[in-house]
Amino acid sequence: MIRAENLTKRYGDTTVVQDLSFTVQPGAVTGFLGPNGAGKSTTLRMILGLDAPTRGHATVDGRPYARHGAPLTRVGALLEARSVHPGRSARHHLTALALTHGIPRSRVDRVLAVTGLTHVADKRVKGFSLGMGQRLGIAAALLGDPATVVLDEPVNGLDPEGVLWIRTLLKSLAAEGRTVLVSSHLMSEMALTAEHLIVIGKGRLLADTTVDALVRASGGASVKVVTPEADRLRNLLPGAGITLEAPDTLLVTGPDAPEIGRTAAAHGLPLHELTPRAASLEQAFMALTHDSVEYQGALA
Repeated sequence: MIRAENLTKRYGDTTVVQDLSFTVQPGAVTGFLGPNGAGKSTTLRMILGLDAPTRGHATVDGRPYARHGAPLTRVGALLEARSVHPGRSARHHLTALALTHGIPRSRVDRVLAVTGLTHVADKRVKGFSLGMGQRLGIAAALLGDPATVVLDEPVNGLDPEGVLWIRTLLKSLAAEGRTVLVSSHLMSEMALTAEHLIVIGKGRLLADTTVDALVRASGGASVKVVTPEADRLRNLLPGAGITLEAPDTLLVTGPDAPEIGRTAAAHGLPLHELTPRAASLEQAFMALTHDSVEYQGALA
């Protein structure tokens, strides 16, 4: 379990993280989301003892990271995959980590196999692709067979097969009862992988909830309606949010599909299509963090 209590981090006059409190429970993949500059990386560094909080504290299994006797066997982390000496081989890098933490050498072969690096285990890291470097970083995080895993953007550089692999791996780790915290910018991947979400913006907590609850709360669900009487139907749905996608196609928010169908039937309007569309996690995230985005773009 990871617990953050009133975490605050200031650099001079700049507050990066402000009174941030949350708990990451074992047994589920928790996504850690926020726009660029939201304070995600700083928060992860405070959890892992790499940055000292200005105020508040973070614990893993009831104690600060640095107070664990063999931290790598308690918490596996990936913050920067390229933090490896380029002249070392993957096996050499992992063996050095194992020996300094009292981890059996057999675990090196195990994590190389789990991450698909066995065939390049004795090659120098400087020749690794971005995806191979990510896999090596994940191998290092899993080396101590930790109960808690913290990964920052683990799918960076991975091909589609690699993305599917990491998704399956994270779910299997959570199913084993481990605590899994994953930071990512890929909303589509988080929608498929995470069960719980912690969302921050400008260093403050915006949401601590399930994926389903956040999507439902966004109110972004809509209904696609295709009818040759689109103009008449629009006038029969006062108060609804309606976008005209084509002369005969409406995207309606507010009333659900059964209500729209009943309205059309009562007035003898033909319907060629009536399709509910669920809101996406991306839509919910964008709506939630709209006021926390560091840079607002515009179409040219």
